Amino acid sequence: MRLSCGQRLQQQLSVLPVSNVHQHNPAAVPGQTCNKHLHRKALRKGQHTLRTKKRLVQVQSAPAIEQEQAVAEVPDSLCKESSSNQGSMRVKFEAAVRRAQDDICKAVSEMDGKPFHEDAWVRPGGGGGVSRVLQGGNVWEKAGVNVSVVYGSMPPEAYRAATGTAKKLGQENGGQPDRVPFFACGISSVMHPHNPFAPTMHFNYRYFETEEWNGVPSQWWFGGGTDITPSYINADDLKHFHGAYKAVCEKHDPEYWPKFKKWCDDYFVIKHRNNERRGCGGIFFDDLNDKDADTIFNFSQDCQQAVVDSYLPLVAQHKDDDFTEKQKQWQQMRRGRYVEFNLVYDRGTTFGLKTGGRIESILMSLPLTSRWEYNVMPEPGSPEADLLDACLNPRQWA
Repeated sequence: MRLSCGQRLQQQLSVLPVSNVHQHNPAAVPGQTCNKHLHRKALRKGQHTLRTKKRLVQVQSAPAIEQEQAVAEVPDSLCKESSSNQGSMRVKFEAAVRRAQDDICKAVSEMDGKPFHEDAWVRPGGGGGVSRVLQGGNVWEKAGVNVSVVYGSMPPEAYRAATGTAKKLGQENGGQPDRVPFFACGISSVMHPHNPFAPTMHFNYRYFETEEWNGVPSQWWFGGGTDITPSYINADDLKHFHGAYKAVCEKHDPEYWPKFKKWCDDYFVIKHRNNERRGCGGIFFDDLNDKDADTIFNFSQDCQQAVVDSYLPLVAQHKDDDFTEKQKQWQQMRRGRYVEFNLVYDRGTTFGLKTGGRIESILMSLPLTSRWEYNVMPEPGSPEADLLDACLNPRQWA
């Protein structure tokens, strides 16, 4: 299967270390100094040399993102580009995700009756973020909506992996290699309600761009999606949720819905759980640059604006449903699956962990509580078995 530019980049970066250091001296990295007492036989075989070279490659490959600095007030724009430059996709996309964050948090807070806690930060070289988290609410156990703007750099090998070019870049034949500057902006959210009959929902929308560099043209693409993770199947809920995103997709391109629905089903797979899906799908797309940027931007913006109407009515309908302790335990076990996928397979989470991003924002997606029991098998014909079957065999809901 051919990987997209975005997939190749994420795959390349997913194996990189957390450290932001990129020096030639491996001793500059704590815990990676030379052991003077290595066995001479091992040295003669070159084992130490190979290990040192491996460490050197890892250190050189680390993406560089500056440390964040907390601020009391959020700037009008986190972009280095002037906010008056309305023609810049960077500025337009940041403005769109900031509006979406405001609108979604307002709607969620009004239903829950509790405000979001907000943290904001900036980075010296540009960029920053805003994290909003509602924890221990009346309706939601934990809900978070993050916005981030990142200016960083990636090693040339990661750029080649992302773009598919075989061209040698910078000083790759010797010496410290140049690094490819990139810009990324996105909004991400996960919402975990208290009630087992109210589904969890996740969305993420992002714009990625590399700068023109050493004669290599700029590359850009959009990615994102919204998906739903119920603990119990309610066909009407799923028809409503999937129908909302089917309508958004068909408004922009008739091929989007079947393509992005399947992409979502294929992405949220927990491979070590017999290819069980994390939930009941939605849409997912990456490396979208086959139309002009404004056209795709409009699609992304419509997807963001569909979050409230597609999801909140489901929570409103079920937030006060009666449930048993057994049903609550099943919800907690399903959230265990959520944790497993996010920490092992999710490219956004692993990218953040490997590039030294803000850890509290990265792990915001994890539920406040979850549960693991040994070898739980739902009773055949039970509602729990129905949910598991839907996760193993994705269904058409709209």
